[in-house]
Amino acid sequence: MTNETQVRTLDAGALKALAHPLRVKIFDLLASRGPQTASSLAALVGETSGSTSYHLRALAAHDLIREVEGRGTARERWWERPRGRIDVPGPDDMTSPANRAAAQIVTSEFFRLRHETLMAYLNRPASEVPEDWRDVGMTMTTHLDITAAQAQELRSELEAVIERAIARHRGQTGPDVRRVSVRAELFDLPTPPAGSSRAAGAEEPS
Repeated sequence: MTNETQVRTLDAGALKALAHPLRVKIFDLLASRGPQTASSLAALVGETSGSTSYHLRALAAHDLIREVEGRGTARERWWERPRGRIDVPGPDDMTSPANRAAAQIVTSEFFRLRHETLMAYLNRPASEVPEDWRDVGMTMTTHLDITAAQAQELRSELEAVIERAIARHRGQTGPDVRRVSVRAELFDLPTPPAGSSRAAGAEEPS
């Protein structure tokens, strides 16, 4: 497993450190924009550099971010998000109300930002997109009737495709290179009420 696909499950301390909308935003920007300073982040989020510096130190204290080695000065430090994914424990995994509240803040803010970037992409004028990138993006929703074992198999296949892409393109730079967002969602839907057409096995309209 590569560093990029290793998963870190956040403990209570890291979860509470991240449970602040601005810290989630900073954490997300370090992933999408790459290494930043307190000043550059301040410009991106509309805060003072003193504020972003404070939040950066709080994130670093729990190894959620780290200082970029060999870059910057004592007055202008560069920060980056370590490679790899994080896992926010779900409500059933949290034992205290404080931890459940922290998990809810982190999850809600992550998905709010995710939706925000998706809508910005969907509403972006074609004139602002390089011509060779205009037909690259894809959004797709489909529904399948499968078993839990089949869903697990599909999940493994999707993860393998993404992991191969990470390994193939890791560290790539150049004038034609742009950072992209790759998203995958797979989850079961609520069980239909007894007597509904789906529960009776009716076909969905095409």
